Amino acid sequence: MADRGVDLSALPKEVRDQLAELDLELSEGDITQKGYEKKRAKLLPPAPSSSSHAPPPSSSSRYRERRARRTHRSGGTRDDRYRSDIHTEAVQAALAKHKEEKMALPMPTKRRSTYVQSPIETRTPPDSSSGSEDETAVRRQSSVVAPQPQVNPNLQSPESWVNHIVQGSSTSSSASSTLSQENSAPPPDVTAVAPPARGPRVDLPSNAVVRGMSRGQSRSSMMETADGVPVSSRVSTKIQQLLNTLKRPKRPPLSDFFTDDAEEIVEVPQPDPNTPKPEGRQIIPVKGEPLGVVSNWPPALQAALARWGATQGKSPALTALDITGKPLYTLTYGKLWSRSVKLAYTLLNKLGTKNEQILKPGDRVALVYPNSDPGMFWVAFYGCLLAEVIPVPIEVPLSRKDAGISQVGFLLGSCGVGLALTSEICLKGLPKTPTGEILQFKGWPRMKWVITDSKYLTKPSKDWQPHIPTANTDPAYIEYKANKEGTVVGVAVSKVAMLTHCQSLTQACNYCEGETLVNVLDFKKDMGLWHGVLTAVMNRIHTISVPYAVMKACPLSWVQRVHIHKARVALVKCRDLHWAMMAHREQRDISLASLRMLIVADGANPWSVSSCDAFLSKFQSHGLKPEVICPCATSPEAMTVAIRRPGVPGAPLPARAILSMGGLSYGVIRVNTEDKNSALTVQDVGHIMPGALMCIVKPDGPPQLCKTDEIGEIIINSRAGGNMYYGLPGLTKNTFEVIPVNANGVPIGEIPFVRSGLLGFVGPGSLIFVVGKIEGLLMVSGRRHNADDLVATALAVEPVKTVYRGRIAVFSVTVFYDERVVIVAEQRPDASEEDSFQWMSRVLQAIDSIHQVGLYCLALVPANTLPKTPLGGIHISDTKQFFLEGNLHPCNILMCPHTCVTNLPKPRQKQPVGVGPASVMVGNLVAGKRIAQAAGRDLGLIEDQDLVRKGVTVGTATCIQLHKRAEKIAAALTEKGSINTGENVVLLYPPGIDLIAAFYGCLYAGCVPVNVRPPHPQNLAATLPTVRMIIDVSKAACILTTQNLMRTLRSKEAAASVNVKTWPTIIDTDDLPRRRPPQIYKPPTAEMIAYLDFSVSTTGMLTGVKISHAAVSALCRSIKLQCELYSSRQIAICLDPYCGLGFVLWCLASVYSGHQSILIPPFELETSLSLWLSTLSQYRIRDTFCSYSVMELCTKGLGTQTDLLKARGVNLSCVRSCVVIAEERPRLALTHSFSKLFKDVGLSSRAVSTAFGSRVNLAICLQGTTGPDPCTVYVDMKSLRHDRVRLVERGAPQSLPLMESGKILPGVRVIIVNPETRGPLGDSHLGEIWVNSPHNASGYYTIYGEESLQADHFNTKLSFGDPHTLWARTGYLGFVKRTELLDASGDRHDALFVVGSLDETLELRGLRYHPIDIETSVSRAHRSIAESAVFTWTNLLVVVSELCGSEQDALDLVPLITNVVLEEHHLIVGVVVIVDPGVIPINSRGEKQRMHLRDSFLADQLDPIYVAYNM
Repeated sequence: MADRGVDLSALPKEVRDQLAELDLELSEGDITQKGYEKKRAKLLPPAPSSSSHAPPPSSSSRYRERRARRTHRSGGTRDDRYRSDIHTEAVQAALAKHKEEKMALPMPTKRRSTYVQSPIETRTPPDSSSGSEDETAVRRQSSVVAPQPQVNPNLQSPESWVNHIVQGSSTSSSASSTLSQENSAPPPDVTAVAPPARGPRVDLPSNAVVRGMSRGQSRSSMMETADGVPVSSRVSTKIQQLLNTLKRPKRPPLSDFFTDDAEEIVEVPQPDPNTPKPEGRQIIPVKGEPLGVVSNWPPALQAALARWGATQGKSPALTALDITGKPLYTLTYGKLWSRSVKLAYTLLNKLGTKNEQILKPGDRVALVYPNSDPGMFWVAFYGCLLAEVIPVPIEVPLSRKDAGISQVGFLLGSCGVGLALTSEICLKGLPKTPTGEILQFKGWPRMKWVITDSKYLTKPSKDWQPHIPTANTDPAYIEYKANKEGTVVGVAVSKVAMLTHCQSLTQACNYCEGETLVNVLDFKKDMGLWHGVLTAVMNRIHTISVPYAVMKACPLSWVQRVHIHKARVALVKCRDLHWAMMAHREQRDISLASLRMLIVADGANPWSVSSCDAFLSKFQSHGLKPEVICPCATSPEAMTVAIRRPGVPGAPLPARAILSMGGLSYGVIRVNTEDKNSALTVQDVGHIMPGALMCIVKPDGPPQLCKTDEIGEIIINSRAGGNMYYGLPGLTKNTFEVIPVNANGVPIGEIPFVRSGLLGFVGPGSLIFVVGKIEGLLMVSGRRHNADDLVATALAVEPVKTVYRGRIAVFSVTVFYDERVVIVAEQRPDASEEDSFQWMSRVLQAIDSIHQVGLYCLALVPANTLPKTPLGGIHISDTKQFFLEGNLHPCNILMCPHTCVTNLPKPRQKQPVGVGPASVMVGNLVAGKRIAQAAGRDLGLIEDQDLVRKGVTVGTATCIQLHKRAEKIAAALTEKGSINTGENVVLLYPPGIDLIAAFYGCLYAGCVPVNVRPPHPQNLAATLPTVRMIIDVSKAACILTTQNLMRTLRSKEAAASVNVKTWPTIIDTDDLPRRRPPQIYKPPTAEMIAYLDFSVSTTGMLTGVKISHAAVSALCRSIKLQCELYSSRQIAICLDPYCGLGFVLWCLASVYSGHQSILIPPFELETSLSLWLSTLSQYRIRDTFCSYSVMELCTKGLGTQTDLLKARGVNLSCVRSCVVIAEERPRLALTHSFSKLFKDVGLSSRAVSTAFGSRVNLAICLQGTTGPDPCTVYVDMKSLRHDRVRLVERGAPQSLPLMESGKILPGVRVIIVNPETRGPLGDSHLGEIWVNSPHNASGYYTIYGEESLQADHFNTKLSFGDPHTLWARTGYLGFVKRTELLDASGDRHDALFVVGSLDETLELRGLRYHPIDIETSVSRAHRSIAESAVFTWTNLLVVVSELCGSEQDALDLVPLITNVVLEEHHLIVGVVVIVDPGVIPINSRGEKQRMHLRDSFLADQLDPIYVAYNM
């Protein structure tokens, strides 16, 4: 490393080795950069001063150097547990095949700041094993949201990150430039300019589509926004890429689809006739050799210890190593015996006060000892056996956040453990409360802790001897076991089973007295306990225990111990073989010739073959004999199932099975012949244990015996196995008392077998082969895949650049009636975005090619963040839990639902509609179907009234004042504006009396007022173009406004957005002279236009409708009747007065009915939240009208402050009706929360109701004061997608609550019509709501006078049924239901339910979806989703979600959103977009503007945090 100014070759070999080791640690992330520098500085001689200013090398160049130096020990990052050169070749071959097809997957778009995977200098993750867990957790958080570092030029090419840079600046500049080109350009996206908090609500027409501007024109401009997006847009090219990828044929044929029939029952795919089936005969149970009887075998294991303690006291029992691998202490059999007796005496006699005995024989006791202290554990274990209490060894809890800690609590609870034995050192290290007590761990029972160090134990009196009975069936100890779901259970092993197991192991392994054994395994359970603690004592073996921590520091330590102690037996796992090979540096002085057995504990894992072979080839030159490698198969329940016996030197090694993975996935054994890429090589695990009987049964369903060529679960009958899951009798029966049955279901005998959880078969010569575990089994579409096999394939896709230390977890989640495969891997800190994405897409291809299974999700998380098991592996069930809860925090994710979800219902073919002309002629009731129609009560005669002449106070203006102000304005219009009768005048006012005066001024002058919301002064760029557009479209001759707004219209800021030189005449009405108009205009007929009502619909359509004088009178009369508005009444209105019913209530109703209105502009609530509610209370208002946005403001802002409102004296018990004015489906959740929250201040639960209006008729429904309460029904969502209405009970699956939209107004008739055929529908159908009423609008205000649009929407006739009535089409879907309630006239009440806007519905897979339903599901998916919106683009469903949590949650949302939409709506999400709060545009009525959002997304103006393209 010349760059450091040090000549490495001049250093001694020892130092060079240590440096190489350090580099290895750094590259694998085992040590932080700081720690690395520190240790390196200690090893190196001080550098000459001249080089002190030399810049440090770039991380990538240093990385390359390290790589070059490590070529002879490559694969350090790769976990060679699963290494197989043959498999690697197979994977490479499979990938090469794909390369020819070249998959162009769209890369996800990520905001640069979100996840900056910094270069190694700035961040190397902390090592999991050093430091406390809490500390790492803190550092983890800081490392994930690291500030953006200087991009290292050597690390990434400029192109690689140019793509990701947020194009914020360009967005705003492009937005302003489009506007300056010409006035008619589309208004820009409000979200690109608005501040991130949800800014002022803005009505935005989407790309200036105006209803009424010639149909052809408006349609084409809509299409422009959808498909005509310029290809340069990043988003659309990626979506195009995604579409191209999805066009490729999916692997499963279409016959795998199931049809969603009328009953909506999910059918299972029909099995493929070509699947391989087992053809052999039924298996015959396999018998082990008889268990020999040796005369001097002890009657119990404690007796063996007593014997050796007395006769061979000086003989070594156990040697423990320190962290450097040097012997720390040796425990002799004499010491082990005397200490165990001391402990037994103390436990039974010295724990409580003199008279009471705390522990009785048979009580359960937890053993909590670290892996580095085997001596203390041995003494505790044997002390418990001597005291006849039952030890339950568990892991040392490090923190409250340990993976699976509460599950360990479940184990302790089910075993009834109240006492824990531990060492003094361990006790000091346990997490404590501030008062010094040991923390109460989550889910744990209360524990009493006892220290077992010798100095705290009492020597028994001379006459006290422990009671050692002959081994019986009482439990001896309980071994913990975590199952697939993460539940920890205790397997109880009886005294006789423990003894028999030791005997059968002694016989199978041919143990001799006084041998030496090196144990690298965990001594608390499994093989480490059975061989290294129990069988060792039975045979007076000297065990050398090598703790995990030593293996991490010095991987070769166990090999050195074998060499030094001339050990005869070594007990290891594949990873120990792999680590020893990695660390092996031509150490010629090592000899393994003494070994007669190298027991490979996880030899049952099919992927152990390659580790065994590689280890043998490396160490054969060191005296390792091929026949000593002994793989074995074990499980906590059945204990040792099979072990390969030590071979005779020179005898041929057992053959291997090369199986077809395709066959295995169907559970049959087929020798692989056709495709060498998908082969699995399996080694045998020897013969069954002495004295045991074994069968193989089907893993699911009844325990039916398998055929000889079938894979099944191995079950064992033996005296040497577990007896039960302690304290869980139900689970026990299914596992420990299995009676196999034959093909006819008849039991084959009486004897019970124990399930081992291992999948395998019996090969030639009764050799046992294991191909996987039930725990790792993934059942996808009826085929079985093994998690380990998938891990091996993923690792064979060279993960060196991407995956941190080969840490990969594979599990399945159930989504939409099938299991889906998920792979989660830890990503190296220095991996680039491109490398990671490249690796993910190649893993997809490899797994698809080799295993023929689609991956559902592939996620990469930052290094060292997956939950760990005590020995450092990945805790799978916790990882799965994190994934499902959205707590995994991935830094890269790829979802592939399109390719792996193949069981969706078939797309629907539209059926003919039920009620046809023939049935209508017969009468209204045909086959139980009633024509869906309803009407309000009669309106009575409308007396011809002049709107202006009623004397009443309006707000703070009496009639006279209002009349005089209106006269002034009328005079100004005729004089200043020289306006002719019938011309349009735009009113531009903030909510208030001025607006009302100006409106009546226009009527006096005979011109037509056009009410427009004024532009927002802080956001002119977004709001002014809409104003301009309405002025242009309405061809206004003049603008009436205030002085302030007049200044705004002519300001420089306004000039940036629109052309200010071309405004029509602007008249400021603030200080007009007192003049009267020559005469007050009277319209010659009532059909003349009174005013124009302009509004932007949720689909972004700007529409203006003409409202005649007759319609105004009829509407006001209708509202007066429904709400009983007499002149003595006071009503409060908190609505925007610019369009629809809001305007009618604000400006017209009170003047017509003569009641007093208190007007509360909604924007005032932003400064004084409680204004509306306190006004209601102060004036004792009975009737109030508001909008959803007002209700939401109050719910969110005041919901927690009801006590404060009470204290201020707010009382809402006076409110009789609070009506929400809207043009949408009632928001049930919001109205319910509002009622619930303000119940405390007296609001009646019956007060809140809704109204419904549309463009063609401003008020169709309005909950009046009389009549029944609004009713709620539950409809089946699946039927609704088929346009059918099926009522279900509350709480039924897939049910959707819908609330009636208010009572139909007097004079209004509605009918439900099929929008395609225009025929009336029965009341069990969903259809378009058509309305007939005297207050229908007269038509759209059109520029070119094209009347066809108007005729279509306003004067339409049914295609059959009643051909004479003229109807207006509302554009909303709904249905009518006759309820049990009675209306005022005593008839049964017909309720109208609005489901959603026809223009907004999504037609997907032949079904009709309402965006709000999908959005509701999405918002429930995770606590961090604030608001969401959905739309389609080229048949892809796009979900945009606002993230209200931290940005590290962003990628967690992608799988959750995909899951919930698939589960609840049977749809596959194409694109998931995560954005900041406030990005989804919302109009003044509180409705989402989805089309506008879509245009912004396609124009790449959203600045998303993350965009995921689902494959």
